Amino acid sequence: MNNPTLITTSTSLEGYKITKHLGLVRGITVRSRSILGNIAGGFMTLFGGKSAIYTELCENAREEAFQLMIKHGNELGANAIINMRYDANEVMNGLTEVLAYGTAVVVEKIN
Repeated sequence: MNNPTLITTSTSLEGYKITKHLGLVRGITVRSRSILGNIAGGFMTLFGGKSAIYTELCENAREEAFQLMIKHGNELGANAIINMRYDANEVMNGLTEVLAYGTAVVVEKIN
């Protein structure tokens, strides 16, 4: 039960019975791009298309928030997290908060 390997956006896990709800778990990170990254990203927006620099920044921020949420679940003794979601807000210009959250639970496999 130390590592919640089962994570879903659903409110239940097919094939598993929820035996205990442990409550809300979350992971939060606040990220910004360096000045050079912002300049490079600004040039990319002039030409349109996919912005690899900002895509990488967003993916890294989501992954960090996700891992922090899992860590929080571990601390509560969860072996699963259900109803997982992401949220993001701009704290100030160039500074973004990413939140990963869900409900920590203990589940048992149904035979």
